[in-house]
Amino acid sequence: MKQFRRMVVLTDGHVDPETAKTAFCLLRYRADDVAAVLDRQSAGKTCREVFGLGGSIPVVESLKDAEGADALVIGIAPPGGKIPQRWRPIILEALARRMSVVSGLHDFLRDDAEFCRAAERGGARLVDLRDNTERDVARRKGFREKCLRLHTIGNDCCSGKMVAAVELARGMVCAGIDARFVATGQTGMLVSGAGCAVDRVIADFLAGAVENLVLANQRHEAIVVEGQGSLFHPRYSCVALGLLHGLMPDGLVLCYTMERKALYGMEHISMPALERVVEFYESAARLMHPCRVIAVAVNGVGRAAEAVAAECERTEARLGLPACDPIRHGPDKLVNAAVRLRKELGK
Repeated sequence: MKQFRRMVVLTDGHVDPETAKTAFCLLRYRADDVAAVLDRQSAGKTCREVFGLGGSIPVVESLKDAEGADALVIGIAPPGGKIPQRWRPIILEALARRMSVVSGLHDFLRDDAEFCRAAERGGARLVDLRDNTERDVARRKGFREKCLRLHTIGNDCCSGKMVAAVELARGMVCAGIDARFVATGQTGMLVSGAGCAVDRVIADFLAGAVENLVLANQRHEAIVVEGQGSLFHPRYSCVALGLLHGLMPDGLVLCYTMERKALYGMEHISMPALERVVEFYESAARLMHPCRVIAVAVNGVGRAAEAVAAECERTEARLGLPACDPIRHGPDKLVNAAVRLRKELGK
């Protein structure tokens, strides 16, 4: 994924940070590789004006406005992972322009006969980030004990787990620790250039796939493995549990979006209390390995700075854990908690 250096990110009609989280993360972490964002409703503006980040990267109306681009990246991650029908002409035009098309959706580009014919005619590539050949069951052996294993978890999906993981890993590197962010989803894979979209792995092989990620990265002093879904979300709880049991983390960072009252995409189900989330995650993790929640990452996107600061203070008092918004405040509190755990465990 790192080979693409002139990407056009397709968001057409989706500019909120939840649905368009792939676009937001590329603008945050790979802005130098983004040539433009294609969104016809906002064309003519800059990414900073539309998304609040990305600086002067242009928002364009069509691919012809982004000459020299080498890839079209699907910039949304909607529930169910379907490619919007109105985007088909844009994808076909990209293939005719010999641009690679990169998708992290559950609808595989390679399974679409029209896309395959267009790619063959144009000599273009179809890249399905969720595709995998993982076929290993978990073995629970071979882990290097000196490598600190950290994991971001959530009370819900779309709660900032990937961003918290990236910020924590980067913060640890700045603190002099050889740390590595490990991606488990399509957006994280675009950011890091490696990883596995674990929600597409056959259930029997999920924990084994996560073990493989650990084994491939445990030469580092610490790894921060991106979380997926939530034990409390009916749609995605199986992925969250498979991650926990395959990774066997030493420490967890709880992520949540402030002021969210119901589960994402399931407004009839109320959000679980944070205390209950901590209790259940620690219990589930400890089935395999000693583990505890060490800090909280508050997702305060769209909220006033004063409100986010007050929320973090309340959460610290409520849970007895350090809490911060890693984007607004930086990841220092998360890093310090990880350093304390590392010293405590002798890693």
